[in-house]
Amino acid sequence: MFWREQRLKWTDEHRRTLRALEVSEDGPGTVLRDFQMLLSFVRERELPASKTYQLPPRKVLPEINACLAQPIELGLKQPQLKSYPHIQGLYLLLRASGLGCIRGTAAKPVLAIDEAVNHSWSSLNPTERYFTLLETWLLRGYPEIVGERGNRFRFIGDYFQDCASLIYAAQGDDLPIAGNDRDEWRYRYSPGLYGVALLELFDFLSIKHGERQEGQAWQIEHASSTALGTAVFAMLTEKLFGDFDKLLELEDIPPESFGALRPVFQAYVPTWRNNLSLPVWDFREGVHLFKVSLWRGLWRRIAIPGALTLDTLAATILDAFEFDYDHLYQFSYRNRFGVETHANHPYMDDGPWASEVRVGDVPLQEGQSMTYLYDFGDQWKFDIALERVEPADPAIKDPTIIEARGEAPEQYPSWDE
Repeated sequence: MFWREQRLKWTDEHRRTLRALEVSEDGPGTVLRDFQMLLSFVRERELPASKTYQLPPRKVLPEINACLAQPIELGLKQPQLKSYPHIQGLYLLLRASGLGCIRGTAAKPVLAIDEAVNHSWSSLNPTERYFTLLETWLLRGYPEIVGERGNRFRFIGDYFQDCASLIYAAQGDDLPIAGNDRDEWRYRYSPGLYGVALLELFDFLSIKHGERQEGQAWQIEHASSTALGTAVFAMLTEKLFGDFDKLLELEDIPPESFGALRPVFQAYVPTWRNNLSLPVWDFREGVHLFKVSLWRGLWRRIAIPGALTLDTLAATILDAFEFDYDHLYQFSYRNRFGVETHANHPYMDDGPWASEVRVGDVPLQEGQSMTYLYDFGDQWKFDIALERVEPADPAIKDPTIIEARGEAPEQYPSWDE
């Protein structure tokens, strides 16, 4: 980025490379072909997803890998999603674009395709699809979407710099990876193996795959930057990621809005005219019925109008379990893109604050859950399952506890006793 010494220089050669760029389903790279394969694979099956990170089941990964334009060979007996970096990268694009969504219940989540978004995707030409996926990756591809540990306080340009640094290092002669412990470790975490795989899928890196080794995952012998890779990252550094004010503007773009990179590429990619369109989550009216559980056999059923805030819901939960109001709290849930989202106690430094988020603003489907963590010291963690949303009822203007099971625990037990 602009504060780093190593920086790709934007040159006339890069301009010529971008002006000559032609995108089709067959290239550059295999990202469009492989992404469409994954989209169709999920659409035809509606796969069960893991409960915690909402990932596809392990048993289908070898089948998906075999359908890739360039399958990889693993020496692992029980590979998981991160063992297949190309699938992991493609799955990141599927969820972060809004094409892939989670339905079902918290106990039985199902990976499906949002047909409204897929209709918009189908209307785009290959160039528009290619650059939509690029924007999806660089601007909204949080690692937590695919079960990786991410730093939510990271600046939006930091991940771009991780990729740009690899492109910079791999210019000219091949960059040896295999046998180089320092580089193997570095690129495993920055930009991550799925990031390296995406650079290959977009044809930004040319990678020599190593032979299968028993007990080992994907083997990379060496990598080299392509002309397209250096041109794209040099231009993005010059026109966008090297400008602090422009980066701050990116932070404020609504998650449903695509096309932030289009003005940067427009002079070189005139066939990029349309953007992916996502339906915006509308405020949900009606009475929301929640089952709030501390543990099995201990729960309260609460009815609350959608127009009331999460702060009101928090107070209702504390009343239902006979707790005092003397601690901070945080609501947590995954949004439609698989990114963990929080609503915090009004006294906390960082928003969004629960006093400003209405119950009907939370994008939970019926059967899905969010977490209410109360008291960061004692860590009382409540599971809040949305059972159903009923039509507005004039008789229910305030939160109502309509059913209870189990005796409320003592908030401050005397451990000595």
